[in-house]
Amino acid sequence: MGLGNLGFGELMVILVIVLVLFGARRVPEIGASIGKGIREFKKNISDMDREVREPIREAMNTDRLAAGQQPVRTPVADEVRPEPKRLM
Repeated sequence: MGLGNLGFGELMVILVIVLVLFGARRVPEIGASIGKGIREFKKNISDMDREVREPIREAMNTDRLAAGQQPVRTPVADEVRPEPKRLM
């Protein structure tokens, strides 16, 4: 099983090329940099989503309060959660 249309053989060839180009010592650094970049990307997407949804939620609450109804609660998914601890 691979990523997209890449099979095991293709992934192994890519890994060998990366090892030859960067050396065994740099591969963990590169992996960590990629992981950090992905985390930052996900955080920015989450922040942007929150910035878009919050004004909508506030407008809904204003309308609901004006109509004498209960305000919409903020879902738990929008709360900031700490990063999970890594084993390695």
